[in-house]
Amino acid sequence: MAPKRTAILAAVALLAMLLPLRPAAAQKQGGVLKIFFFDSPATMSIHEEATIAAQGPMMGVFNNLVMYDQSVPQSGLKSVVPDLATEWSWDKTGTNLTFKLRQGVKWHDGKPFTARDVKCTWDLLQGKANGSDTLRVNPRKAWYGNLDEVVVDNDFQATFKLKRKQPAFIALLASGFSVVYPCHVSTAEMRRRPVGTGPFKFVEFKPNETIKVARNPDYWKKGKPHLDGIEYTIIKNQSTGALTFVAGKVDMTSFYFFQVPMLKDIKSQAPQVTCELVP
Repeated sequence: MAPKRTAILAAVALLAMLLPLRPAAAQKQGGVLKIFFFDSPATMSIHEEATIAAQGPMMGVFNNLVMYDQSVPQSGLKSVVPDLATEWSWDKTGTNLTFKLRQGVKWHDGKPFTARDVKCTWDLLQGKANGSDTLRVNPRKAWYGNLDEVVVDNDFQATFKLKRKQPAFIALLASGFSVVYPCHVSTAEMRRRPVGTGPFKFVEFKPNETIKVARNPDYWKKGKPHLDGIEYTIIKNQSTGALTFVAGKVDMTSFYFFQVPMLKDIKSQAPQVTCELVP
């Protein structure tokens, strides 16, 4: 039986959004998901790219300290859940946010994850020199204008010290743009071959052609990911991408810039596919 293919369109601003496959399909082990992707990023470095062109394919390579609960329809402070951090708390002044970190996590190259990696990441994002290593482009530096410093309390605890109270600061850390980078890998290498702690390992990036990631067999969330890999075929023309999907060359449509008439056209040409219009 041919794998189920999905075309999804969000009604919000008529932009298509990537949604999880149905639970029964998502929980099957194995297989490579093929998606057509809307753009070719300049690099693979999430922290040096301003758009989701790099963030989308690379989010699965990394982890955040915290993230938004993916089962909640609308994100908010109450939907922030642990990721590399197991718990967090504010001090009495409301300016020091302390994270206890998950132990036993390893980077894809086998080195251990520690609080030093957290400090290195936010030193980079603040524009602080990390030896001679800096971000070539830093589009989210302004996010952390209220952050004074990150202090390593011990190997598995780090504290974010703010200049003044900012109760919603943790929302920035839950963003898909707030992944943790390794101290021991240069920013230049992160642009070409990123190393993370996430469910997928980076495989290759061919500009204007493909981005590929493969299952991390040593992922710290046992039993995940379910997929063996994801292949993003870069097709900048949305009509061409839609035809590629109709022809069965990819399993899922790109999740941006689809309009309702195109979704209807896809359904008419490929009635066997799943097309969902979500509010």
